[in-house]
Amino acid sequence: MDIHLTPAEFETFLNSLYERDDRLGLRADTTHVLPSETVDAYVLSGHVEALRTEDIDGDLWDALEDLDETAADEDEAWRKIRAFYLDRGCVALHVGDDEYLLTEALARRLNLL
Repeated sequence: MDIHLTPAEFETFLNSLYERDDRLGLRADTTHVLPSETVDAYVLSGHVEALRTEDIDGDLWDALEDLDETAADEDEAWRKIRAFYLDRGCVALHVGDDEYLLTEALARRLNLL
């Protein structure tokens, strides 16, 4: 499954989250969030299965090695990583040219599905 957000929608999405005790949650009107609990793309990256962005190094080669795969270039590496996770029920979140792969459970918990 693919979800597409504009950069502005992605920013709004990130602002709707907080991280507490290494778990992402959705803010509610009554949720008190400390500055250390705010979520940006880097914090989100720690909760996804894999990612490919210009701003954050997702270390494609280590991810590919973890899958016991090889590739000739980064595009092929990403296609193999993406196929692996999508075949296992993950969800692809697209923000412009950036892509984040999340478990379906995380996507549901964060109201992306």
